Amino acid sequence: MTRIAFIGGGNMAFALVHGLRSADAGFDIVVADPLPAQLARFEGVATEADNAAAAADAAAIVLAVKPQVLAAALREAQPQVGQLVVSIAAGARLGALGALTSPGQPVVRCMPNTPALIGAGITGAVANAHVSPAQRGLAQRILAAGGEVVWFDDERHLDAVTALSGSGPAYFFLLLESMIEAGVALGLEADVARRLAVATALGAGRMAGAGDVDPATLRARVTSPGGTTERALSILEAHGARAAFRAAMFGARERSRELAAEFGTQT
Repeated sequence: MTRIAFIGGGNMAFALVHGLRSADAGFDIVVADPLPAQLARFEGVATEADNAAAAADAAAIVLAVKPQVLAAALREAQPQVGQLVVSIAAGARLGALGALTSPGQPVVRCMPNTPALIGAGITGAVANAHVSPAQRGLAQRILAAGGEVVWFDDERHLDAVTALSGSGPAYFFLLLESMIEAGVALGLEADVARRLAVATALGAGRMAGAGDVDPATLRARVTSPGGTTERALSILEAHGARAAFRAAMFGARERSRELAAEFGTQT
C-alpha cells in the first residue's frame, strides 16, 4: 500500500486526507503535527508528532504548513532521495524547495484553494524535472482529492494562480458580505438576505460552469436594456469595480512573489 505523509495537520491537510479516505484511494496515510489538538481531528488516521518518523518510507511527503515554518518542517522531515515532495505553501518556489532537499529530489509545487474542504477546490500545480510520470500521477491523485487540478509547465504562472484561485474565494465572500449588508439596508431580514445572496452565487456559479458560454455573454443575457440590472451594473462600472479587482489580483500576485523572496532567505 502506498504511504502518504502529511506534514502539518491544518485545514488543507484535513481536506485532502478526508477526500482520499472518502474515495477509498488505497493509501496508507500518516499525519504529523506538533499540536495534539490538530491531530485529534484525524480520527482513524495514523498520526505522529515527529516529522521524520511520519516521512520515513513514504512515497510522497505533502508539506501542508505555513510558508513561515516550511523550511524548518522540510528539514525535520528529512526526505530521502527519490521520495516525492509536494508543497502547498504559497510562494515557495521549486528551486528553494530543492535547495532544502537532496540533489535530484522530485518536487511538486502547488496552490490549492479552500473549497477543497468540501471537495470543490481547484489546484494549480507544477513539477520539477526530477518528477517521474508515475510520481506526477501520484501527485494528481493526492491533489484531486480536493477537486480539479490544473498543471503548468512554467512555474511563474503559479503566482497568477495564487492571485486568482488561491485568494479568489475571499473575493467572492467579500462580495457576498456586501450583498447581504445591502439587502439588510434595503429592508430584508439578515437571514433572508443571506439565503438569497448565497443561492444567487451558487446558481450563477453553476451557470458559468455548465457549458462553453463565457461570463460576458451570461451577463448580457440577464441585463435587459433600461432595466434594474443595467442600472446596477452601470453603477458598479462607474465606481471602478473591474479596476479594483484587477488591482487586487495584481497586488496578490506581488505578495506571492514577496513570499517567495522571503522563503528564499530561509534556505
